[in-house]
Amino acid sequence: MWNDFKKFALKGNVLDLAVGVIIGGAFGKIVTSLVNDIIMPLVGILLGGINVSGLSYTFMKAEIKYGLFFQNIFNFFIISFSIFLFIRLISSFRHKEEVQEEIRADVKEDLLREIRDLLKEKEIKETT
Repeated sequence: MWNDFKKFALKGNVLDLAVGVIIGGAFGKIVTSLVNDIIMPLVGILLGGINVSGLSYTFMKAEIKYGLFFQNIFNFFIISFSIFLFIRLISSFRHKEEVQEEIRADVKEDLLREIRDLLKEKEIKETT
């Protein structure tokens, strides 16, 4: 069972996923700081000096902190948009690599056809 686990854990996809989760966590902290410390204070200034994260509504004994909720929604949109741009960038690189590989494959096929044709011509000349 230990060997099966090692094979699973050391596969490239699992390691890539682990690295992605770690980088994603760090990226999330950066975006959270960007939103909390830079963007939301600017939004508060635009709204007339209101601290958006401090907005809340008290209902009976419960405090509904809708300002923090708006801040988290803003966080989500920034993170998802950043990930979208990153995936789009990576996809464009992969697409370029695929096109280059197709061109290389076509060149190889053309060269192999030329070699085949030359060998056929040589074979015909030798038999005559």
